[in-house]
Parts: sequence; structure tokens; C-alpha cells
Amino acid sequence: MRITRDREKWHSIEVACAFCQGRGKDPFGIMSPAAICQVCGGRGVCTVYGPTATCAYCQGTGVHPHSRLTCATCGGIGSLEVSEDAVACPGCKGTGRESDYEYPDSVLSCGHCGGKGVVAARHQKGSQPGRKRHSRVTLEEARI
Repeated sequence: MRITRDREKWHSIEVACAFCQGRGKDPFGIMSPAAICQVCGGRGVCTVYGPTATCAYCQGTGVHPHSRLTCATCGGIGSLEVSEDAVACPGCKGTGRESDYEYPDSVLSCGHCGGKGVVAARHQKGSQPGRKRHSRVTLEEARI
């Protein structure tokens, strides 16, 4: 089940493309020096809706750590949409990386927040009140 937000109630924000630093060109020049940025399409700016935060996984660079790929969490924009009641993720403590305290150079994004570094306050304790995080769901419960 996919939950969509009504984007018309949020204001749109134009932010400089983090992947190409607002230049509109491929930052690594792999294809050719004249190649356009794959994130912003050569515009140099990207549109983000609603309350935003800097991507914790790539620290706002738009580049996946240890590679030349776009960040899988923010899509290369460097900023992402968050809920109004966002709080630091209890799983990664806001770093966006899986077990950052155990593996300081981890390239895996946090499984709890998806690399955002924040979660909605109403979802911080788990997806449903009274349910363990990884418990089985019956078919009847899933239809609700």
C-alpha cells in the first residue's frame, strides 16, 4: 500500500542541485565535459516540497559515499522531504548510516529511517502501538 501526500498543501522550494553544485553539468565529466546533470536535467535547481532537511546519509552532497553515484536516499538533490514532527532516528542517532557507532565507515543506509536521519515522532516507537518491530502480521491484519 502506497501512501501519497497532497503536495498542493505544501509549499515548493527550489534548491540548488547538490550533485552538480548548481552548475547543471555532470560533476565527474565521465560521459563528456558537456554532459548535463542527471539529477536536475541541466537546470541546476531541483524542487522539493514541504518541510525539508539536509540528507543525513550523504551529508547534503548528493553523492553516494565511496562512489560517483547519486545518493540513494535523496536522489542526488541533497535535501529531502520530512514530516513536520520529525525527530532524530533512534536507530542511527541521526547519522543516516547503519550501525555508525559499530562501523564508523559504513556505506549501508539505516534500516529504520532509510538514511534520512529523522523519523516522524508518531512512528518512532514502531509502526503500530503494542507491536514488536519485526513481528509477523496475519493476512487479516494486513487487510486493515
